[in-house]
Amino acid sequence: MIELRHLRYFIAVAEELNFRRAAERVHIDQTPLSRTIRDLEDRWGVTLFIRAPRRLELTPAGAKLLDHARSLLIRLERARRAVQAVDARYREPLRIGVDDSTVQPRLAECLSRWGRLVPDTPVELREMHAAELLAALRNEEVDVGFSFGLQDEEAIAQQPAWHSPMVAIVSPEHELAVRQAVSWRVLMSFPAISFSSATHPGLHGQVASVLREKVLSPVIAAEARTLSGYLTRVAVGQGVGVADAEYMRTLQRSDVVVIPLAEPAHFTTYVLHKHQRLGLAEPVQRFLTHVSTLT
Repeated sequence: MIELRHLRYFIAVAEELNFRRAAERVHIDQTPLSRTIRDLEDRWGVTLFIRAPRRLELTPAGAKLLDHARSLLIRLERARRAVQAVDARYREPLRIGVDDSTVQPRLAECLSRWGRLVPDTPVELREMHAAELLAALRNEEVDVGFSFGLQDEEAIAQQPAWHSPMVAIVSPEHELAVRQAVSWRVLMSFPAISFSSATHPGLHGQVASVLREKVLSPVIAAEARTLSGYLTRVAVGQGVGVADAEYMRTLQRSDVVVIPLAEPAHFTTYVLHKHQRLGLAEPVQRFLTHVSTLT
């Protein structure tokens, strides 16, 4: 008899096309994972993968099983939620993933209002890096997410939630620190700190979009993989930067000077969810409607 673990392990291997990564994803050793896939093939008398020395490919039978396995597990998960939803003793939480770069008072306000609106639905917050958030949404480990933007993927919807102004940031010793406002052209005439596109694709992409629009090509003095690293590089004078005005107001750092930009621009925070063929669950749809009222 085929067990659910056969399908879960098969999906992991089929999506990763690598036994080592799939084993890490489902938290078992590679040997029992490979043995389970062989067992599945033997039980059904089919070949699911073409195993070459340096690559793994799905056979047509494997591709067909992947479609059915995904659909089956999603239906099973929805059945579980539906059964639990009618149990008055149980309230399933709304699982919200937050990109660790999304540190804004507006997010706390959004979640506080939701708590007052729907007090019987608990919220489970999970902080993660951008790549982790994308994987969590794809694998339905979270229901919705907040981010400055992830890499484009057809399975994931990214809807604008709200905007916040961009501001220039410099060290207190920088010659621009005494300015009441600064233009983009003047700011970017100095070496700049860039957000890493790998760890903060949304912040990197939004700033890059403004620079392309204004036909500016600054000298990049350094690339930061974390927000704290970005601010530290600016504070010690390695380069100028651009930040979220709301975030900077919450920090109130004395080692970083915030300067309004003469030509306004803004960061967009997105609310994300996975497209569902049969429609979104009612709590998720209700939450997305709630977010849309905040813009």
